Parts: sequence; structure tokens; C-alpha cells
Amino acid sequence: MVDRRRFIVGSGAVGTLAVLGTTAACTAKEAEGEAVSETSSAAGHIRSATAITQVYGDGQKLIAVAVEYDTDITGSALSTSTFKVAGRTVTKVYANREPSLAAQGRNGRYVIVELSPDDKAAALWVTQQGSGTASGSSPASISPASTSSAAPGGGGPKVGDSTPGGTVVAAKATLTQTGTVTTTGGTRYPASTTGLTTDAVKNLIVDDFRQFTFTDPATKRTLKYNLFIPEGYDRDHSKSYPLVLFMHDASVVNVATKGPLVQGLGAVCWASPEDQARHEAFVLAPEYDSVVIDDTYKPSPLFDATAHLVQALTKKYNLDEKRLYATGQSMGAMMTLGLNIKYPDLFGASFVVAGQWPADQAKPLAKKKLWIVVSQDDDKSYSGENAITKVVKEQGTAVGTAVWNGRSTAAQFAADVRSLKAQKAPVNYASFKTGTVVPTGSTTSAHMATWQVAYTMPGIREWVMDQSL
Repeated sequence: MVDRRRFIVGSGAVGTLAVLGTTAACTAKEAEGEAVSETSSAAGHIRSATAITQVYGDGQKLIAVAVEYDTDITGSALSTSTFKVAGRTVTKVYANREPSLAAQGRNGRYVIVELSPDDKAAALWVTQQGSGTASGSSPASISPASTSSAAPGGGGPKVGDSTPGGTVVAAKATLTQTGTVTTTGGTRYPASTTGLTTDAVKNLIVDDFRQFTFTDPATKRTLKYNLFIPEGYDRDHSKSYPLVLFMHDASVVNVATKGPLVQGLGAVCWASPEDQARHEAFVLAPEYDSVVIDDTYKPSPLFDATAHLVQALTKKYNLDEKRLYATGQSMGAMMTLGLNIKYPDLFGASFVVAGQWPADQAKPLAKKKLWIVVSQDDDKSYSGENAITKVVKEQGTAVGTAVWNGRSTAAQFAADVRSLKAQKAPVNYASFKTGTVVPTGSTTSAHMATWQVAYTMPGIREWVMDQSL
């Protein structure tokens, strides 16, 4: 059975497969998988081709195609030369019983063609600074932004601005069977020049979120939002669950309801099967239709509407009001800090990524549990967080501090997180060393690169989930 948290068909029922070229009709016996001849045209035996996407720190990418045949395929004869995908690097090919990725393939109706996420064409989320992949090339029509312009203020977007800063690219691939595919019954489907275009999409984790609309009675503003509801809640409503609120940056403004889910890991990481196995939780990701806050620190009504949405959900679902958490990047990080100040009894802990707030308003943050991550190359956010944590310490609250290498391995980051946790402070402040957070050759600013790395660390999420009011 397909794990609904990993593979859900995003486009509904499978439609008609687009076939570029001629196809041969299959006989009834061939459709039943019988080896009526030594070879048989593959095109007539392919039922569907599904694009599979996954979200990375720098956004959603098309990482595989699942090709469905009308009978089981033998995996032992498959190789990376069996299929060619236009504009992409094939990294692995294997058979499977489901249209899903697997560490170890097994004979089945599906052939999984895995693709390199480092391909320029893999990126499905594109901002003014490109996809942020190691290759670092932005589309020719889009020029990179400066270090600060991606953040609110400082010449960046202003409150009320509804201009989208990013684009969601449709997940689609065209592939050709360039080698022989053999069925478990012995029939060989030879290489063909026929091109097949994917006709369905499976978005890992993203498709597990449901989309809703909330109209705030107080502000009269409407918020579109994404909500992940844990599997356990569908079985047992008597248990109370934590909720994580993720607030996106200005580049996602007015893009699409699912924009906050595909822009990076800020929302989907909390809904991953691994995180949900440790801490079942609701995950809330609003899509803002305009910039909520800038360097004037005078937010639009969507600021209060966000808090009211969280409060409304605590009444609709059985949520643990002592374990509501906030997190956000850039504009969303500013909202996280501001909401903690204006609504001091709402969140049990917060994860603040590349944000700032006026230091003269920061005293209430001394009573909050915070994990802050920023890059030392990010002038506004770094100086802003330094000023905030200085105020927090002046109020007598301990602040754990650390300086990390932004190019560390997952294992090194895990050790870094454990070391900072060991300081046992209610406020943790980690900064990336100058020149380390931006991938080599990338056009991404240190500001945006911060959240491409910060949300990859499960240890920070573990710390958040361990806190409560």
C-alpha cells in the first residue's frame, strides 16, 4: 500500500498519456503479461508516466518519473542507460511494485527513473535569485537580487505589495526508453524512439496538506492556508496535538496557495514521516496575498489575522494550547518575533530564521523560548538579532550562543545542535560564519541561503517540540 504521507497523486485520476510518435496496439494476451513473442513494442504496454517531486532547502524539484507498464517488469536488467529524460541526468533505474522511490527495487509494474536534483531543469521553485542549487545559475530572464533586497525594507518589498517574488514551475518530463525492458514473463520490450510525457504528478509530503480559507471576523481579512492533519487525528480525536505555524518570506507572496509548501523546507519538514513518527503534529502554512510587514514594523491586518487563525484552529481541532509553535523566515521571522511580543501567551516556543525586530520592543522576548539562526553575512538580520539577544540577556535570561560553518555535513550540524542544547538556555542563538552559508558558485544571497540550510536540521525541530508554555 502506498504511504499517503509520501506519495499522493496531486492531479487526481491519471489522464491520457501523451505519446510522441507512433504506438503499436497490444494484444489481449500481451495485456495479460503473457510472453506471446520474444519482443513487443514497449509503447503499447506503457499505461502512465508520473512525475515525482520532492522539496529541498532551496525548493521543490522533479526528482523521478514512475513509468507504469501493463505487467510486471524484471529489475535485474535495468540500468541508467535504459531510459533517457530530456534535459536531465538519470541516476538510478529500477523496478518497483508501487510508483514510489525505494532504496532497493523489486519486480513490479513500475519502473522508477530517478533524476539528479542538481540538474538546472530540476528546479520547480524559482525566485529572483534562481533555484539556489549548487550550479547556481539563474534563468536568463531573471537577474539576481542584492544581499538585502530579498528582505522587507531597505529597498525591498513594502507592506501591501502583492507582486510575486517567485514562480512555481509545472512538474513535467519527457522520457524515452532507450534500452530493452524485460517482463517477468520473458517478453522483451525493445528500445524505442517514442517519447513519453508525464501525465500525472506526485508531490512528496506537499500533497498531504489540505487547503482551506479563513476569514477573520476581527480584521475582515481572508487568509488562504495549508494544513497538515496527522494520521493519528483521523483515528483518535481524544488526544491533543501540537501545532506548528510556518510563515513564509516575501518571495512567496501571492504566488499560489501551495507556495509556502514548495518554496523550501520551512513547512514540509515538520510533516515528514520521520518528524511525524517522533512528534505527531498539525502543521499550518498560510499563503499571504501581500507583504505583511517591512522595516517600518507596522504590519498589515494579516498579522493579527494570522494569530486569530491559530486561535480559531485550537477551537476547531483538539490542539494542545500549551504546545503551539511559530516559525518563519525573513518576513515570516519578523512576524514570529512580533507575534511573540503582541501575543505573549500564544506560542510555547519559536524557531526564528533570518529575521529582526526593533530592540526597544524586545523585552517581552526574554520570557519566551526561542531558537534563532542567522548568517553573519546577512547585515540586517545579523545586527538585528545581536541587538535583540543583547536586550534578552540584559533582562537576566540566559542565551546560548554558537557559530557554525554553513557548509557542515548533516552529522556535523547534528553535533552542533547537541552542543548548543547542552548550554540549557531558553534562548539559543546560532550564526553561520561569514562566507560559509552560500553554496559555491550560487547566486543566492546569504539571507535566503540561511533558511535553505536552517530547516534541514531535525535537532532544532526536536528542541522546539520539547518546549511548552
